Formats: sequence, structure tokens, C-alpha cells
Amino acid sequence: MIRTFQTLILALASFLTVPFAAAQEPLRVDITQGHLDPLPIALPEFVSTGEDVDEMAVEITRVVTNDLASSGLFAPTDPAAYIEVIESVNQLPRFEDWRVIQSSALLVGEVSRVEDGRLRVIYRLWDTRLQEQMIGGQLTVAEQNWRRIGHKIADAVYQRMTGEAGYFDTRIVYVAEGRSANGQTLRQLAIMDQDGANPYYLTDRSYMALLPNYSPSAQEITYVSFLDGQATTYIYDLDTGRQEALFASGGTGSASQIDPDGQSLSARFSPDGERLAVSVETRTGHDIHLFDLRTRALERLTRHPADDVEPSFSPDGERIVFSSGRSGGSQLYIMNADGTDTQRITFGEGRYTTPVWSPRGDLIAFTKQSGGTFSLGVVRADGSGIERILFEGYYVDTPAWSPNGRVLLFTRGEPRADATRYEIWSVDLAGFNLRRLATGGMASDPAWSPLID
Repeated sequence: MIRTFQTLILALASFLTVPFAAAQEPLRVDITQGHLDPLPIALPEFVSTGEDVDEMAVEITRVVTNDLASSGLFAPTDPAAYIEVIESVNQLPRFEDWRVIQSSALLVGEVSRVEDGRLRVIYRLWDTRLQEQMIGGQLTVAEQNWRRIGHKIADAVYQRMTGEAGYFDTRIVYVAEGRSANGQTLRQLAIMDQDGANPYYLTDRSYMALLPNYSPSAQEITYVSFLDGQATTYIYDLDTGRQEALFASGGTGSASQIDPDGQSLSARFSPDGERLAVSVETRTGHDIHLFDLRTRALERLTRHPADDVEPSFSPDGERIVFSSGRSGGSQLYIMNADGTDTQRITFGEGRYTTPVWSPRGDLIAFTKQSGGTFSLGVVRADGSGIERILFEGYYVDTPAWSPNGRVLLFTRGEPRADATRYEIWSVDLAGFNLRRLATGGMASDPAWSPLID
């Protein structure tokens, strides 16, 4: 009887201490899992110190809230449930008031104006269970950059809670699609913040533009232009607006083998920003080339009768993935950056295209067409394991990774009575949190910038 009673006491003690110990663990969002319940977080309106920053405080709070909610990892608490009124960023919160409304985290902020007219924002992130500050910081920027303060605070919260860098203070270049009065398809380059704010056009409607890609510095893009009537790769300086045809000044080495009436297709920068991998039409077909942006030298990497296209560098710059029809149908291959040691990494049914190496280096995203269905998927960079399909639809194309490698943008087409409607959507690496980007109209071919300095 005594032994039974002792066993019962030990079992009860174990039962009681498990949740208590778990409650003492630091607050964290485990993004290595698949679908998970988003973390409840309270984001009361930032305090404003001065009437001239009241509106800024409201808008910055809205940007932070929308960023965190859009990730699918955070669930902002309904402000109508708030009990405590935050009057200063320096006051110690009444943690029980936030726990009772199930808010595990609390972000507070304060907006003021410094003597030179710039905005200053102080913020603190609290764990309401441990009653501890997790992070705090201060940012000062020109007023016209107020949205970036919101994005940077959201990035800081994301990084503290997940252990990985955020992706909110970024921009997206894409192709804005439309039709002229006579029904002709129009495609021009546009750019916007990752949340759809501040959109504007980079090119006009006098020629077609496609397939933009960012440089590592986020200051330049490459894209395919039909300005001269054929597909030609251009470099576009986002600071100055200057454009240059890739081979306008000629080149050395393999340049003499280029078909003068041929195409140069989607180009991607190397991680150091000094080279471009590009598929160029030679007299024998499309092959992968390297273009040195300093010396203007063009080096041919592949020499296969089949078309080798869509190259993308690994994050360390040591390897390149590309698609090729050399096996009879389009599949994905990797090779060293000097063109040696080519290996096939996909073997499934259908046509594998648009490979893009993840910034993390572990995965390669692709699109696939099989049996009348398009898919967006990922495969390990060494080809091992089973490919994972993240989305299937009527039309899927042009994946683009977020800078932290956790989210993918892609072009999604849906049939309409008159024509297919193209839009840009995002999905996380687990295949959840499917969202449409607010581009204000038809759009395709997204390219995601690195984090902005």
C-alpha cells in the first residue's frame, strides 16, 4: 500500500512538473515542423510622442502587424481584446493582462521625431509567460522611409522567434501584364516592396520584358528584352536606370560562336556578383555560358546537342543547376561552375524546368508539367530523397526564393472565359500559407531581392 501510494505521488509530481518546465522554456517558433499553429502575439498601436507623428505610429504598427501575419507563423491578437493600455515603451507591462487574452508575446513601440526631423522608433518584444524582454532596439530614419522601419522591426521579431533572418525589408521585381486596346499582350518590368507597397514601372510598353533576376547587391537586375526584336539579356541598374545589352560590347572566347540572330535567355548572377550564368543560342543550339562582368569574356560551359537552359548558381558559387533535354525530356542537372562533372538529379515523369537554388543551399526549387498538370516542388540539391510538391495547378512557373529560403514566390495561371489570368503567389516550404501578392493586376516572373542594407 505504501509502495502504491509512493508510486502515485511520483506519477502526480511528474504530471505536474512537465507543463511547468515547458512553460519555462524560452518562447520560440519551430519552423522546422510542417504545419503549425501560429504564435499569438499582441501588437498594440505604437505610442506617439507628438501630434505630428500620430499617423506614423498607426501606420508603422500596421506594417509590422501585416508582415508578421503574412508569414503564417504569427497570429496577431484582436485589439478589441486588449485590457492594458500601453502609454510608454518603458513601462513594465502587466503581463497577466496579456496572458489572459492568450497573447504569448507582446510587441510595444514608441515613435518620436528627433531634432533634424527624422523619425525615431523604439521597440521592445516581451515574453508574457516568463515576463522577460526578448529583444529591444531603436531605429532612426528619414520620414519617407517610415515603411522600412516597420519591415525592419518585423524582421527583428521574426529572427528572434525563429532563429533565422526575416525577409520583410525586401523588394520584388516582376512582370506587369496587360493588354493594349487592340488586344495585344503587354509585359513591362515593375518593382514593389514585398508587401505590395510603392509599386512603379521600370520599363515602358514599347517592348516586351521578361524573366528578371536580382544581383546579390540588389542594385542591378538582369532581364530578357525584346527591344531589338529578339530575346536578348539586358542588365538594368536600378539606381541610375541605365540599361545595357549583355553582349553589346562583344566579348572574347566563345563570343565568336554566338549565333548573331540567336537568343540569350534568362541570366543569373553568381553569389559574388562578378559573373552571370546565361543560356546563349550558338550555332548548334542553346548552351550554358559564363559571362565575366569585368573582362566581358564569355566562356562556354556545356556542349551538348540538346538545349541546356535556365542556369542557377549554388549559394557558394561552386556549382550550377540547369534544365536540359539531353535525356530525351527536360530534366534537372548540376555541374561544377567550370562545366565539369555533370550529374542528373531528377528522374520523375514529366518535364522539369525553371530550377532555382535555395539561398540555404540544401534544396532546388523547380516546376514540372506532367499529365496536363503543373507543379511547384523542391528536391535536394544532391538529388537524394523524394521530391516534395508544394503546389499543383492549371499553370505554374518561375519560382523565386525568399532571402532566407523559407518562402517561394511563383507565377500561377488560372483559366478565364477570355484568357488565362496570371498572378504571383507565395507558399512556404512546408506547402502551407498560400497567398496571392497584391500586384494590382496581372503579374508574372517574380524575382525576390536580398535583404536591403
